[in-house]
Amino acid sequence: MLKRIDSLKCPAKIVLEDGFCLEGYSLGKKGTIGGEICFNTGMTGYQEIYTDPSYYGQVIVNTAPHIGNYGIHSGEDESSNVMINGLVVNDFSVTYSRFTAKGGLHQYLINKNIVGISGIDTRKLVRYIRNKGVMNTIISTEEFNNAELHSKISKIPTMKSQELSSIVTTPVRYKQNEKGKYKIAVLDLGIKKSILKNLESRDCSIEVFPARSIAKDLFDIYPAGIFLSNGPGDPSVMDYAVDTVKSILKMRIPLFGICLGHQIIARALGIGTYKMHHGHRGLNHPVKNMDKNTCEITSQNHGFSVNSDDLEKSDLATLTHSNLNDYSVEGLKINNYPGFSVQYHPESSPGPHDSTYLFDDFIDLIKYN
Repeated sequence: MLKRIDSLKCPAKIVLEDGFCLEGYSLGKKGTIGGEICFNTGMTGYQEIYTDPSYYGQVIVNTAPHIGNYGIHSGEDESSNVMINGLVVNDFSVTYSRFTAKGGLHQYLINKNIVGISGIDTRKLVRYIRNKGVMNTIISTEEFNNAELHSKISKIPTMKSQELSSIVTTPVRYKQNEKGKYKIAVLDLGIKKSILKNLESRDCSIEVFPARSIAKDLFDIYPAGIFLSNGPGDPSVMDYAVDTVKSILKMRIPLFGICLGHQIIARALGIGTYKMHHGHRGLNHPVKNMDKNTCEITSQNHGFSVNSDDLEKSDLATLTHSNLNDYSVEGLKINNYPGFSVQYHPESSPGPHDSTYLFDDFIDLIKYN
């Protein structure tokens, strides 16, 4: 299993907050790093995953057995930087086969100051997380005493009650595709580049606003529609964004939210959110479209979810999409209002394209509102 990482023979160790530990080899930058550990089941798209702002501060376990085998390419970054804190893989490949690659993943991680560990039995680790739930962890190439590492874990804040959008959002507002037909105000809670590309491809003129922008900032450009992006952290501590959405809902401007944006819309409607046991992260999650009675295979990345009981009791919103694995809320529409949201990622970068129609639905709301 470790033959492909002969040049990375520095030992490394990973310890979870409950004491579970595994040993392997260093990957990327040498050092010590911690965060919430979670796993992604995607077989491809590792670069898109690592640069997704929704993963900010987390340690990612790739369940795909081979990582690094097709190198990296700048066109596949979903943000301006790597957002994960650490990386756990099974068989890491120093060499890569894709002729268009601009370099290898190992050097890319070193350049981005990411500490990782390879040679780990990721199946064993993922089964453990699925049973125990997500928790904090630490990876080190410097310290191997379990007690010392465990003491460092206790200093890592939990993801619950963390507000992180303010960290990953754009510091200043900016425009894209200014000649587009439909003017869209985007609230950047940690947006992926592929979302903006999907809006641009539908003839949208986009202005992106920092996460803490107030509703008046968005209204000042007279948008035809407003979009709320994905992002990291706990929606229950993002009252500033909830207040912005409450103001938007008074104006009847077409509204579309994805992932964290979906959760913020739910909260603005009085529907609660909660921290999931181990979250949904991967490219293969089946979702039922309740209106069409069809199944979509979706790309997902979230550790929080909308409370289904609250949604069922609400007169302000209706369930539109349901997860076929655990029946959690995957989408809602706002009653008597031109707005909707989904928990998963219809831009699907990486992932299947079953759900890109949602961007078209948003444009239709703008056209016919």
